[in-house]
Amino acid sequence: MSDKTGEMRTWVLLLRGINVGGKNVLRMKELVRDLTALDLVQVKTYIQSGNAVFQASGTSSTALGERIGSRIEARHGFKPRVLVLSADDLRSAIDRNPFPEAEAEPKTLHLFFLESEPATPDMATLTSVRSSTEQFQLDGGVFYLHTPDGLGRSKLASNAERLLGVSATARNWRTVVKLADLAEISP
Repeated sequence: MSDKTGEMRTWVLLLRGINVGGKNVLRMKELVRDLTALDLVQVKTYIQSGNAVFQASGTSSTALGERIGSRIEARHGFKPRVLVLSADDLRSAIDRNPFPEAEAEPKTLHLFFLESEPATPDMATLTSVRSSTEQFQLDGGVFYLHTPDGLGRSKLASNAERLLGVSATARNWRTVVKLADLAEISP
């Protein structure tokens, strides 16, 4: 995920655990200021849950995530989980969606972006806790989950991160598509 050429690349930022229940409050205007202070450019945000698109040159997703997390902690007193994807990674996740029929109901299709590929996911337990209407698929660093009865009712959703064995942050299909639009990689 490195780019040593200095060429500007488009990145997608996913923050986890901000603006939930009045805790870890980070207004998007403040996030834009924080990202701009890190010399990230063309910063655009989407909704209040920590989604942004920006451009940067000559860096890696890991380095960007560390810089962003440290900046938020220094300025706001908490350090959220930070996941940075390249626009190419987002495009690939969209293209590999195993449940295209679910796109018509975007609130029922969720992509869990994983911090890394799971080394030993507990696929048997994932299968056993899913409801009869749910479908899932693990594809590299993305766990796709279709929950026709709603994410809030899903035992699979609430246990996915633990059973995969890696940190994750989930976004519904509507948010993923909006981030793609902001990154100018529309599906």
